[in-house]
Amino acid sequence: MDENKSERSVVPQSSVFKALPRFADAITFFPPDKKRFLVISLVAVITGALVSLVARLLIYLINIFTNISFFGEFSVRHLSPAANQLGLFVIVVPVIGGLLVGLMAVYGSKAIRGHGIPEAMEQILTNHSKIHPSITWLKPLSSAISIGTGGPFGAEGPVIATGGALGSTIGQLLRITPHERKVLLAAGATAGMSAIFGTPVAAIFLAIELLLFEFSPRSVIPVALACITGAAGHRLLFETGPVFPAPHIEAPGNTALFIYSIIGLVTGIIAALVTKAVYYVEDAFEKLPVHWALWPAIGGLGVGLIGYFAPLTLGVGYENITGLLSGSFPLKVIFFLCVLKFISWAIALGSGTSGGTLAPLLTIGGATGVLLGMACIRLFPYSGVVLPLAAMIGMSAMFAGASRALLTSIVFALEATGQSSALLPLLGACTCAYVVSYFMLENTIMTEKIARRGVKTPNTYEPDLFERVHVKEIMREEAITFSSENTIAEIKDWLSSQNGSASGHLIVVNDEGDFTGLISLTDIYKTSLDPVSQVGVLVHDSNTCVTGETSLRAAALLLANRDSEVLPVVSNSSTRKVIGAITYKDMMAAYQVNLAELHRSSRNISIRRSGIKILLHGRKLLSKL
Repeated sequence: MDENKSERSVVPQSSVFKALPRFADAITFFPPDKKRFLVISLVAVITGALVSLVARLLIYLINIFTNISFFGEFSVRHLSPAANQLGLFVIVVPVIGGLLVGLMAVYGSKAIRGHGIPEAMEQILTNHSKIHPSITWLKPLSSAISIGTGGPFGAEGPVIATGGALGSTIGQLLRITPHERKVLLAAGATAGMSAIFGTPVAAIFLAIELLLFEFSPRSVIPVALACITGAAGHRLLFETGPVFPAPHIEAPGNTALFIYSIIGLVTGIIAALVTKAVYYVEDAFEKLPVHWALWPAIGGLGVGLIGYFAPLTLGVGYENITGLLSGSFPLKVIFFLCVLKFISWAIALGSGTSGGTLAPLLTIGGATGVLLGMACIRLFPYSGVVLPLAAMIGMSAMFAGASRALLTSIVFALEATGQSSALLPLLGACTCAYVVSYFMLENTIMTEKIARRGVKTPNTYEPDLFERVHVKEIMREEAITFSSENTIAEIKDWLSSQNGSASGHLIVVNDEGDFTGLISLTDIYKTSLDPVSQVGVLVHDSNTCVTGETSLRAAALLLANRDSEVLPVVSNSSTRKVIGAITYKDMMAAYQVNLAELHRSSRNISIRRSGIKILLHGRKLLSKL
């Protein structure tokens, strides 16, 4: 469907959303496309504010379920499930949570399963960014139950999924295009991340790398405004400082930079193995001879067993990330967070329960970085490696390797910790992890699930060729035109002489050569008019023309909208003298030529003539010597 055509909403429109187009019409000093842009930006800000409230409510909901499940009290205050005194009964708690999530998936929506981002990506790529409105309350509720009963997930995944569903729902309430709805979905999702972590810049990069698959003002500006609003919500509803405070880190020397890059490389290999392991566990659950609604309960049993021996693996565990960054955890705790947290998370995520990936990856990566940092300090005691930075390197490289969201991983670590001096080592380590992931993984932890369902996700952000090429560069300068005074019989005689090679539409001009409209061959052959009648009475689509400065993208959209096979090119919009024509075949030929040019390998060096003389003179001198 043409993205410039507005669709009817799948949700009934309310008076509030009907008022927004009227607000845009009131802005008379902007062209129509920029009026729509202002409305979408305003809606993105509203979405960001709503998602901030949802984030706060979800944290309260997680705390309520955690306190009820592990401490037997109804309270919104934060208590870590690691401090529980349930003994062996702690094994049963995640099983109960898994059963509840399974029932919600059966009787509510199957879309609540998983960690949210792949599902949002799939709706963007296959369903015009339409997410069922029920996800806006089913996802946070199911995630709160899952995490509150010990699920080893972070709160950010459910908030991202809920924010995306909220943005999509608002987009369905409005009469907007699929692209604009995609922008609102991405705005809601990334505003959720910004509201939880207070990292608006990283959230913007997350939208670009995992949701929008483009970088343009019409997409990035509304998302940026939503992320800024989410960050303001974080400061108002949560805290003002870094979400993961770390001790001050000095800028490392060259030796330490090299070692941190190697840590990133090794972490990237581990991230690729982690990704493969998660989907191996998911495949194992697929083979179980029980209904899929019971899988979260079976996964909960594994979570409970591990939680009995390693309580720190239960629940959100943001405090574990802070502890790893402080460098104060003993070796046993670090090992548990690296290995047992991974096993618990892989089992839970593979079982199809509701949860997220970012916090577990940060925890596992941070612990991996600390362990590798300890080994490097022992082997190279004077290298300048410090454990807090090694933990930061590990958590960022793990996320970069598993998701291939390179810029998001780097900027997130800087914003979440407030350690700007870590930029260079983060850049080296995350790039190494990204390269390893590119060679070891066909798909990432975010895209593997939907790739198995046949959904291809973009992995390049090349400029749109049709935006860069203008009509005048490829148009046919000799266009076949007909006078509006030609008779129907004359047109039929000419068509019969073409042996079917004529296009489906003919260009009609007046006596001065100015474009008056198009005539379809169907109208000519099916008309009941007298053959001596002039064809001017059959003319239609008088506005179906372009100038030479029009982009190929705009020309292609006009052809699609008018259902025409040929597009006349006029001198300007006022005189409209026909100077050429363009067809779909011309556009495809231009695309093939430019595509071949982009991928052509050649040696092409440009040297000034004086430089050539110097080289030749130098060669003569060398031959004499």
